Amino acid sequence: MSASGNQQNTASNTASNPPASSSSSSLSIPQSAPAGGLTITQPPQTATSYFKIAPSNTITFAWNFTSLLSTPTHLTVSAICDNGNTYPVGPTDGIIPGDATSVTWDLWSYQQAHPSTPLAVASYTLNIWDDRGPGAARAPGLLQENTALKFAMYSPQPYTPLASKRWTCAGCNANAAWSNYIAHPAFVSLAATFVIMFLSGYTLIRQAMH
Repeated sequence: MSASGNQQNTASNTASNPPASSSSSSLSIPQSAPAGGLTITQPPQTATSYFKIAPSNTITFAWNFTSLLSTPTHLTVSAICDNGNTYPVGPTDGIIPGDATSVTWDLWSYQQAHPSTPLAVASYTLNIWDDRGPGAARAPGLLQENTALKFAMYSPQPYTPLASKRWTCAGCNANAAWSNYIAHPAFVSLAATFVIMFLSGYTLIRQAMH
């Protein structure tokens, strides 16, 4: 066989059987390893955070990974509302890189871009999961879905000028205020005490005059 034929056979064998060094190696995770997780660092979880749906108002969710031995390809961040709706968090429809540790959400921009499914004035749960999707089983070293953060949203009331006569002050009505005052138990007790004191004093004065 000619030298050129040997070279062709060698190239063919190389293409069909690539060198062992080109094969990818998989990450070996001990079965005894704990499941990966994340800890929310922003906003603080010491109390429920309330976010205003208003222009130029953005919120940032941040976290740290714990016991994560395999970095996901991507993360999905969603806000689950008490009304049953699910809202993607962030500018990329809730899909962010797997090694991201924060996401910023422009509430007003989302509200304007989704008039058919507006953000509700209600309570929410932040959900973060990896490539395996929501509800994936716990696995050593892999990210476990996180649903620890609760928060709420509210909308400011529109300004109502006094000249519009649509604004009322319940305490500014003298008759209503007086009615509420005299119906209060403290006022009744005070009036009864005053009457008793008056009658007692009157009796003492009459006895002194006789």
